[in-house]
Amino acid sequence: MVKNSVTLMVTNTNNRQVYTLVVGLGLTGMSVVRFLRARGERVVVVDTREVPPGYDELKMNYPDVELKTGAFDEQLFSKAKQIIISPGIPLSNPEIQSAVINKIDVIGDVELFAREVTAPVIAITGSNGKSTVTTLVGEMARKAGINVAVGGNIGVPVLDLLKQNADLYVLELSSFQLETLYSLKPVAATVLNISPDHMDRYQDISAYAKVKQHVYEKTGCAVVNRDDEYVKAMSECLDKVTGFSLSESAENDFGLRIIEGDVWLCKGQQKLIAEKNLKIAGRHNTANALAALALGEAANIPMIAMLEALREFSGLAHRTQWVAEHNDVIWINDSKGTNVGATLAAIEGLNVENRLLLIAGGLAKDADFSSLKNALKEKARCLILLGRDAKLIEKDLNGVVAVHYATSMEDAVNIANDLAESGDTVLLSPACASFDMFDGYEQRGEVFIQAVEMLP
Repeated sequence: MVKNSVTLMVTNTNNRQVYTLVVGLGLTGMSVVRFLRARGERVVVVDTREVPPGYDELKMNYPDVELKTGAFDEQLFSKAKQIIISPGIPLSNPEIQSAVINKIDVIGDVELFAREVTAPVIAITGSNGKSTVTTLVGEMARKAGINVAVGGNIGVPVLDLLKQNADLYVLELSSFQLETLYSLKPVAATVLNISPDHMDRYQDISAYAKVKQHVYEKTGCAVVNRDDEYVKAMSECLDKVTGFSLSESAENDFGLRIIEGDVWLCKGQQKLIAEKNLKIAGRHNTANALAALALGEAANIPMIAMLEALREFSGLAHRTQWVAEHNDVIWINDSKGTNVGATLAAIEGLNVENRLLLIAGGLAKDADFSSLKNALKEKARCLILLGRDAKLIEKDLNGVVAVHYATSMEDAVNIANDLAESGDTVLLSPACASFDMFDGYEQRGEVFIQAVEMLP
């Protein structure tokens, strides 16, 4: 098992070959190739996969770029003037470690972006809710008439965003991207929350949280989740901080207040929008809305535009997405729930006491699923498991609810349909990665939706 909890940056001081080595192709690697070739730089690409994603585009549009597939050649690493590493490649890789020892600059695509960008940047990370908050802040900026570009770990790679010449960039950043980021100075940044994720890559949750904390290092305003112990601890050494919380908040923070029987999103004492007027459901999405308001205010997005965007924003596909009501049973797609914290938030956000059927399973990433016990005991009737690590999930939950096994997503949907009763809710929220059975969470969600639509 590869563990990585240390980020490294060493400036290249030696005379080396005149090429930049791109490690890993795919969406990120191709964006790096496009960026570097547009500047006239010589590029060499390495990828352990024989036919990596982006192979055809590289061969067609950049026939002069050398591509080496299969096992890494240390000579290519040791002779490069700079190495651009894709997020999926751990820094603990032996060839990368050797390059660092040899004082070669090892960075990621976001670091390249940071060295180039001149417009303000909002940076968003966390275990859960990143895509929702990133998209929502982008919608807030558009509603205000701002020329905004949105991407990063969601949608468009950051280097491709530079072509838009935006007045504001809103970036979702993963922990893997933050490992090789040093120069970004966001106008506002947030770690939305911390829960166990990628424990196959990090030594423990503290190491994972330490990497997430990098997003705050050079920010103008740190937006901090006061309800999350890990994030709250990060704020102790920060200067300008704005907090958000699902409780009442101090004057300059964002939180909730009960006013005349309704729950309101507020800044200090100032009420902003009633929770019932949000289209995105669940308290986890209320927290996302508060975080988006705090980030937007720090970037000078007018409040009136932000509130208008909030009233219209209905959420993202594969994130507690309402799919259908079939035979008085509601079906919800939360395929983006790729870790335990995301699934816990999805369950707790539903008003379904003892009426929930949960479909889960996939690649566990060394996660501990026992934190789902209380929520399942309170809200679920049964659990339908599929994927490689289904047995591990059942073991961690230790009989808290009845368990059924499925051989495919279609089988899981059919089992749920047979078990569901009028008034029940079926939730796909796997708490796992999807790559044992699918190309990604999007395909997993689409297969789920198709299976639901095919029910008799």
